Amino acid sequence: MVGAEVLHERGVAAMNAGQFDRAQALLEEALDLASEEDLCARIELSLALVMSQTKRTADALDLCVAAAGRPGLSRETVGLLHSQRALILMLHGETSAALREFELALDALEDDLLLGRVHLNRGNVFLQQGRPSVALPDFERAEHHFRQVDNDYLTAKAAHNLGYARLLEGDLVGALQSMDAAHPYLAPDGAVMEAVINQDRAEALIAAGLVTEGCTVLRDAARTFSRSKLHRYQADAELVLARTLVRADPEAALKAARIARHLFERVDSRAWAARAEAVVVAAEVELGRRGPALVHRSDALAAELDEQGLRWGADQVRLHAARVMVRRGSYSDARLRVDAVRPGSHAPLGVRLLSRTARAELAHAQGRNGTALQHIRAGVGELHAWQSTFGSLDLQTGVVGQGRRLAVLGLRLAVDSGDPAVLYEWSERGRMLASRILPVRPPVDEQTAADLAELRQLQAGGDDVQVPRPRREAELRRRVRERAWHNPGSGEVTEPAPLADVRRELGTDTALVAWVISADRVVGLVVTDAGERKFELGTFARVRELLAGLLPDLDMAATTLPDALADVVRRGLAARLQTLADLLVTPLLESIGDRRVVVTPSGGLAGTPWSLLPGLVGRSVTVAGSATSWLSARQRPLSLERVGLVAGPRVPRAVEEVTAAAKGWASAEVLTGDAATADEVTALAGRVDVLHVAAHGRHSAENPLFSGLELVGGPWFGYDVDALPEVPQVVLLSACEVGRSSVRFGDELIGMTSAWLHAGARCVIASPTAVADDAAHDVLTHLHEGLAAGLDPSAALAAAVATGTTTGAPAPFVCFGAGW
Repeated sequence: MVGAEVLHERGVAAMNAGQFDRAQALLEEALDLASEEDLCARIELSLALVMSQTKRTADALDLCVAAAGRPGLSRETVGLLHSQRALILMLHGETSAALREFELALDALEDDLLLGRVHLNRGNVFLQQGRPSVALPDFERAEHHFRQVDNDYLTAKAAHNLGYARLLEGDLVGALQSMDAAHPYLAPDGAVMEAVINQDRAEALIAAGLVTEGCTVLRDAARTFSRSKLHRYQADAELVLARTLVRADPEAALKAARIARHLFERVDSRAWAARAEAVVVAAEVELGRRGPALVHRSDALAAELDEQGLRWGADQVRLHAARVMVRRGSYSDARLRVDAVRPGSHAPLGVRLLSRTARAELAHAQGRNGTALQHIRAGVGELHAWQSTFGSLDLQTGVVGQGRRLAVLGLRLAVDSGDPAVLYEWSERGRMLASRILPVRPPVDEQTAADLAELRQLQAGGDDVQVPRPRREAELRRRVRERAWHNPGSGEVTEPAPLADVRRELGTDTALVAWVISADRVVGLVVTDAGERKFELGTFARVRELLAGLLPDLDMAATTLPDALADVVRRGLAARLQTLADLLVTPLLESIGDRRVVVTPSGGLAGTPWSLLPGLVGRSVTVAGSATSWLSARQRPLSLERVGLVAGPRVPRAVEEVTAAAKGWASAEVLTGDAATADEVTALAGRVDVLHVAAHGRHSAENPLFSGLELVGGPWFGYDVDALPEVPQVVLLSACEVGRSSVRFGDELIGMTSAWLHAGARCVIASPTAVADDAAHDVLTHLHEGLAAGLDPSAALAAAVATGTTTGAPAPFVCFGAGW
């Protein structure tokens, strides 16, 4: 016959697996068989925890009282009693009472395993209170105690929670490192545990800007918990999903928050239901609602969250209420709520940014736009300081979504101001921050290099693959991407270059043109040595419509067509280019004069073939992420002495192109045929000033740093480029699409050209669309002639494009970076 102790162990195992009905049956049977008071008390404590997970919190606490009343309990069991009561109170959301019980448990316990559990759970209480800095030492102590008893599983649990605390502290790199280290030990523990750790990891993905991917993981976790009837866990997943979607999709956030609130109420957790209600309020505010009932609910909810010790949650609700009062014109009431919130430097970034948003909206509504811009400037600065702690270009361009609301408001106020100097500042400050972060060149990661090599082999069609190819490719991509996230950043962001410095650097022969998109308005700003001028250029809807048709037109024009059809396509393309130029360029030409042009466009204009637009054809044009990055790149003298050329496989005229280009130089290294491998091109890139690669290319919109150039043995990725220890000053990419970029929040662009510029290249010449092989051959051969004759890259490209191609096919190459 199985004894009480064995049944107790089985019951606890069933509870940990989420099998609560089975756990209750086993524990009740164990209690019937037990005779020792100490063992009975321990079984009752386990049974109480099962009850708390199945909507019977009051019964669970009563059972703890009954267990405490048994005579002759050991000191350890008394410690367990306090620990279990604390855990039940924590799950119920009564955090202050839980902390008192955990203190009593720590005083009574001596066993490393039990002490580790108390520190692990107390750390979770601090996380619930929004105090990750206080939670960190508890998780570190838990790790220490679990290591003392060689319990790898619980050590991994503590490490995972340590990672989550680091995430809430804003240390995304540290969070991912801890979670990654814990994953192999926790994931095999079943579907429920995997869903739990994936839920936390989803928050890290979302913080990294991968909102769609993170939300998919959260929805999968919620479904797993629902199937297992773990309503409390499902409520957690729905709540995290709701918080994630508040800014991006408030309607979906509202739905998820209401589901979470209902589930928390279903398991008798009013404290947690209040937290879900806070997200309901936030979603309603983001949807633009302004009724008085929303303010009354918010005020009552803030007081309730204060009682729970959830300061930051209460402050966020107050700030949302203030935003509603601004909409209602009740500025004094809004001021009272805003002034009640004073987040210091240790407050979560989200609270600090929301505080700046509420204060800026209030100042703007009162006509104090200068004050509003001060608040926005400070908020964007805080975001930028955090963003600069990441070494990964992928992360730098992803996390900026957290400040999207502030940046949009700043640009709108700048556009409305009518002041060209203010518009210049916000055309620099409000977008493309990654171009102003001082890059860090991390050491080569051998595992990443091996994963990229295997990925190349898979995409080249290697046959020695044990795992199905699509699944293995996805796993390798995930590993490469997330390992890159571990690289720390410099923590240094350059302030926008002063307008006077830019004007001085432009001289008499160069104009800066910034195109800024705010809501549906397109505004142009021209800066020259003579001054600045702002232009209203109409609606973005019309520009977007033209761009949507332009890229397919260019792709079609690059194909081999019958002469009659080719003529129709090219005439249609010319008409579309002229119409786009009439909107964006023609109104500015008088101010630009005959100057060369530095272009800093909003992300909505990504993919525009600037070199083909009438008014810019034949003119030196370089497209920079910002005037600040252009100015910085020009500090490095331009050298064009050492030249390397590469012909990739299966490009009909690639060998002819690089051979013809090499003839213009006194000496040039050329890689063709089997020599054009990723390893050889990597080595070549480190010893030349000008690198020309004629190869097939592909832009990966899903993960832009996996855009690549096809070489012998497989593609050479953006991740390969971003890891180069030394890079050429000038990069010429005779490949389709690799000049294309994906646009992220904050007008952050990312793609192959961004990878080269982030790695340190001075300028990149590439095409955002398909290019006919003959057109690429003609233009880039002429371009090399210009470079060899002493022209700078932008001037050489302008002359080559103006010369045209033998077939008449367009060559939409664009110079990115600092082209002179």
